[in-house]
Amino acid sequence: MFRQTVKGHGEFRGTIWRVGIAVVLAIALCGCGTSGATNAKSDAPGGGGGGKGGGRRGMAGDVPVTVANATTRDVPVEIQVIGNVEAYSTITVKAQVSGQLTDVYFQEGDFVKKGAKLFTIDPRPLEAAYNQALANVSRDEASLGQAQANLARDTAQAKYQDTQAKRYADLLAGGVISKDQAEQLRASADAMEQAVNADRAAIESAKAAIAASKATADNAKVQLSYTNIFSPIDGRTGNLTVKNGNVVMANSMDLMTINQVEPIYVTFAVPEAQLPAIKKYMESGKLPVRARPQDGDVKDEDSGVLTFVDNTVDVTTGTIKLKGTFPNTAHKLWPGQFVRVTLKLTTQPNAVVVPNQAINTGQNGSFVYVVKQDRTVESRNVVTGARVEQDMVVNEGLQSGETVVVEGQLRLAPGMRVVVRDGRGGGGGGRGKRS
Repeated sequence: MFRQTVKGHGEFRGTIWRVGIAVVLAIALCGCGTSGATNAKSDAPGGGGGGKGGGRRGMAGDVPVTVANATTRDVPVEIQVIGNVEAYSTITVKAQVSGQLTDVYFQEGDFVKKGAKLFTIDPRPLEAAYNQALANVSRDEASLGQAQANLARDTAQAKYQDTQAKRYADLLAGGVISKDQAEQLRASADAMEQAVNADRAAIESAKAAIAASKATADNAKVQLSYTNIFSPIDGRTGNLTVKNGNVVMANSMDLMTINQVEPIYVTFAVPEAQLPAIKKYMESGKLPVRARPQDGDVKDEDSGVLTFVDNTVDVTTGTIKLKGTFPNTAHKLWPGQFVRVTLKLTTQPNAVVVPNQAINTGQNGSFVYVVKQDRTVESRNVVTGARVEQDMVVNEGLQSGETVVVEGQLRLAPGMRVVVRDGRGGGGGGRGKRS
């Protein structure tokens, strides 16, 4: 029994030994097959052998990319900021006389023309005051007539008294009458002369009274005119704060406001570093300004011109305030609205532009991957300029017609080969198709 057990263990160890040998042989055979496959791949064209770019080179290692050609075109030099719309003028309508508001001739939010009637305040108390002032003028004119008549009467009487005094003086000299009679007539003549002077003064006083009465009447007429309120400008009416039938007090409450929206201002601020360029290009003429609502399209833009540059820079923000004037005939702009503002300074001719996606940022600044004729790429440092919609201006480092990579840069390194996603090699014209 014991012998049989020992024999069984010996057969088991023999079996394990044979299995181990078989596994080692299998691994050895797999290693030889892999080495052969690797050598075969190394010998294939474009394989992982020598040359630039390492094991990713060759048709199997080409990096698929999308490319575009650098082109030249005239590029506008612009400043884009956020601004807000401001009414060209704002008028607050107030009552200039007290009284009951009897009529309102517009609806809230209406556009009104200059001179259009807006309100009427009860005119009856002021009409009575005006009529009283006219009556006072008539009274003073009658007093003037009476004073003039008195002057004519007293002048004639004074002339007669003077003639009598002279006659009696002659008689006194001849000893016909007494001295007392002659002196009485002389005194009467002098008194009438003073009466004439008093009449002249009364006439001047009457004339002054007439002037004062007419001034009072004119003032009453002006006050009466204030019972009808007219629009001083063309504009859009706002909220009506006092309804028809209420009593208003002179110069103490706002009835409503009117905003002039044709033309209209757009106010915006630009960094002070832009001020020298703005002043430079303003010497050649007025600079065009475009504005559109923040969520609007290009078709919603309205055009105007720069009309105001503030006289000081805001030291807290380092910006300077500017204003553009817009005709706004289509009413695209509204007071208080925030808008995207584009101030055009000039146009840069024959600028080299590439799609904005082609520009990469590295430790040494901006760069692009340029595709050469042999379908390899090189990293080229560039100096970028203004951004124009989806394109970027390249001021230095790139020539028109060169091909740049716009998609797939993350898998690239200088010297690597690429294949354009539409199946063409690098260096072709235009932009490659997107996969």
